[in-house]
Amino acid sequence: MPLLVMKFGGTSVADLARIENAAKKVQAEVERGYDVIVIVSAMSGKTNELVGWVEQTSKLYDAREYDAVVASGENVTAGLMALRLQEMGVPARSWQGWQVPINTTSAHGSARFVSIPRENIDRKFAEGMKVAVVAGFQGISPEGRITTLGRGGSDTTAVAFAAAFGAERCDIYTDVDGVYTTDPRITSKARRLDRIAFEEMLELASLGAKVLQTRSVELAMRYKVKLRVLSSFEETDETSGTLVCDEEDIVESKVVSGVAYSRDEAKMTLIRVADRPGVASAIFGPLAEAGVNVDMIVQNISEKAAGHSGATTDMTFSVPINQVARARKAMEEARASGIISYDELVEDTEVAKVSVVGIGMRSQVGVAARMFAALAAENVNIKVIATSEIKISVLIDRKYMELAVQALHDAFELEKG
Repeated sequence: MPLLVMKFGGTSVADLARIENAAKKVQAEVERGYDVIVIVSAMSGKTNELVGWVEQTSKLYDAREYDAVVASGENVTAGLMALRLQEMGVPARSWQGWQVPINTTSAHGSARFVSIPRENIDRKFAEGMKVAVVAGFQGISPEGRITTLGRGGSDTTAVAFAAAFGAERCDIYTDVDGVYTTDPRITSKARRLDRIAFEEMLELASLGAKVLQTRSVELAMRYKVKLRVLSSFEETDETSGTLVCDEEDIVESKVVSGVAYSRDEAKMTLIRVADRPGVASAIFGPLAEAGVNVDMIVQNISEKAAGHSGATTDMTFSVPINQVARARKAMEEARASGIISYDELVEDTEVAKVSVVGIGMRSQVGVAARMFAALAAENVNIKVIATSEIKISVLIDRKYMELAVQALHDAFELEKG
């Protein structure tokens, strides 16, 4: 039988009525002739509740017990989904991570896949099971302990199963009906994309688009798993949603496919850093050790600062806003220990990142000029610029973020198919 993987997120299984709705979609695929592996998340809000219980019980909790508690949300959903399917006459069985088994590393709370043996599930399919309902977000460590994969881990579970079982496709059911050119809440002109390349989706996911989890897209790209993003709350067919696929599967690529944004950014600048070989390593080494995720980096090359002997430079970088205190502490400790010297650390926590993404940039010139002209026309000042082969990102004042997204969406005519 051809195999399909279907993943349902928390909002899609938020209560018994929605579980029944999801089960009907699974039943429809079984009736089309598929064996189905269903990956489920915990009911909406349940994981946060479980995390809260752990934190109330133990401030310095044992990560192994944290995983044991938090993974239970998906177990409940898997059992309920299997029961619902059985009531509908579909031969289904629920599977927890250890029963498959989903073998992972021992990094509790952020485990990685090691292997997903097929034998147990394949044997049950051969015996007449039509649907395996697998609890997402979890696995088992070499020590035999339950592990979890981190937030968004059910998306990654779904892609991993699609790769391991050679699935025809992996359908991700969520509360939106596909991937859009930008957030429809910001501009009504946002258009659903029929197809998007893995690389574009990876950039959009890492830049703030929350439709798919970044690790799941990385895995899909590595193993060439076709992903389809669909709405749980609408009738769907073969043409519904957005297909995330190889660049070769897209007939003609637009120069820019989408505009992404991230509100929760901060800009930090070290003023008058001694300009010498190894200074970048001296700055970003301590930041990495402190677990700070640095994104955009700009260095203003040497200036002779008044009252200072020798060349100095200013180093600007962006970090998530919730990591500012950690970054500040790392820089202050590095200066106190003599690793670096600087006059001042300036923080700007009122910035946002806006990016345009498109594989068409590889073969087209003038994208940056067009982007900067659109922002200039709206009097939006650019603080930092970063580029890659298929992406241009800028850091701007947060108050202009929505205006910038709208202006760029119009400038690249993304509303046109």
